[in-house]
Amino acid sequence: MAKARKKGRPKSQSRDNMRYTKKRVSVLTSENIQYVDWKDYNLLQRFISNRAKIRSRRVTGNTTQQQRLVANAIKLAREMALIPYASRVTTQRQQKERDDTRRSDEFSSRSFEGDFGSAGPVDVAFESTSNESTQESRNERFRSPATAVGNLS
Repeated sequence: MAKARKKGRPKSQSRDNMRYTKKRVSVLTSENIQYVDWKDYNLLQRFISNRAKIRSRRVTGNTTQQQRLVANAIKLAREMALIPYASRVTTQRQQKERDDTRRSDEFSSRSFEGDFGSAGPVDVAFESTSNESTQESRNERFRSPATAVGNLS
């Protein structure tokens, strides 16, 4: 036999837990706007958060029909590149004090013998350019195609 359901509020909505909030009045209702134009950037911006998300009905106070009109207008304005799809909000983080001495010790203790053999990367990267034969070979490599063809004949 099934239990009979109690009439009244569910437990989650007892009188102690209920909040009495005033219903928000929509901007469209207060300004008597019948048609939401996708080209009206100032109006559409009222219904968008700072991250370019569409605000909900609960926040704006729109009816379902008004919210549908606003959402379609915002989507069309995004398609026409009047409103961004997403907007990045940057906040400055608090600088934590770091132990920089630990990092410098860690870097100085590393050895550079991995791929470079016994020579460090600095020795490999910078060749001596005082040798004239080395300089001439570099010039030959970077010679333009027109001068290279001229030398062949």
